[in-house]
Amino acid sequence: MSLISQLCGDEIFDPFLSMINKCPVLNTPTDWKETPDAHIFVSDLPGLKKEQVTVEVVDEGKVLQISGDRKNEEISEDNKNDKWHHVERCRGKFLRRFRLPGNAKSDEVKASMENGVLVVTVPKQEVKKPEKKVIEIEEIKGSE
Repeated sequence: MSLISQLCGDEIFDPFLSMINKCPVLNTPTDWKETPDAHIFVSDLPGLKKEQVTVEVVDEGKVLQISGDRKNEEISEDNKNDKWHHVERCRGKFLRRFRLPGNAKSDEVKASMENGVLVVTVPKQEVKKPEKKVIEIEEIKGSE
């Protein structure tokens, strides 16, 4: 039996997956899609209630911030003698930040949560393109 197998048990050792499982930020997968009308962020937050999650727009409306806390189970009289054999579910605080594009209406952000899935909708506004101004080129006489 290899040393890695002895240390990790029967699991396949993958350093990247090990890092993801231990890091709350990496263990909060979020998709970002853009539609014609909005930017939509979908985060998987299994086991969390909406009261445990905070959605904010910070840095003068330029950054969407999703944060929260996955708490450890409370120790009570009913489970004080329990013995844990393996813990993979991530615990602790998490924080995800996304820089919003210039067309985001950061004052109209909406969020909803159902079955541990957070959906944040950031409406888009039309960004005016700068007008072109054609400059007439003058001819200077006497420079021949």
